[in-house]
Amino acid sequence: MARNEIRPIIKLRSTAGTGYTYVTRKNRRNDPDRMIMRKYDPIIRKHVDFREER
Repeated sequence: MARNEIRPIIKLRSTAGTGYTYVTRKNRRNDPDRMIMRKYDPIIRKHVDFREER
């Protein structure tokens, strides 16, 4: 299955320590390193950095 190798499913975990996660896909060719995205954490009701975990 080439689809899973090129665009794997990843979890983005909040750096605020709340344990909240987002699940998304990423393109390994464009982003080979771990992703960091700024998204909304509803537990603390703020935008914080979410870091990819494997």
